[in-house]
Amino acid sequence: MSSECSSYLNADRVLVSGFSCPRVGGDARALYCCGFQDVKYCCDDPHSFFPYEHSYMWWLSIGALVGLSIAAVVLFAFIITVCVLCYLFISTKPRSKLDTGLSLQMAVSHRSTGEGNSPMLPEGVEPGCTSP
Repeated sequence: MSSECSSYLNADRVLVSGFSCPRVGGDARALYCCGFQDVKYCCDDPHSFFPYEHSYMWWLSIGALVGLSIAAVVLFAFIITVCVLCYLFISTKPRSKLDTGLSLQMAVSHRSTGEGNSPMLPEGVEPGCTSP
C-alpha cells in the first residue's frame, strides 16, 4: 500500500515535485502523505494531512499569544489591586486599641462588724441597701 503526495509550491514559492510514500530509504511505516498544502512529507497517520498552508498555524499561535497576554495582564492587575487594598486596610487601622469606656475591675469586699464574709459589692454600695 502506498500514497501519493502531489506536487506543491513550498513557502518560498518553489515547485516541489510529487512523490510516493513510503519514500525510498525512508521509514517503511510512513505510508501516508501528511503535512499541509505547502509542506508535505510521509508519515504513519492517515489523518495528518491538512488542506491549509502551513503559515495559517502562525496566525493561530499569534492569536493564542495575544489572548494569553491579555489574560496575564488582567491577572497581574488583579493581584496588584489586592495587594494595594490589603496594604491600605492594614495601614489605616488605629495604632492603639479603642477605649470602650468600660474598665473591668475586681469588686472590693466590705466586712461589717460581727459578720463573717459578706458578698462582694462595688464600692459605695452597702449590703442590704435597696435601690433609691
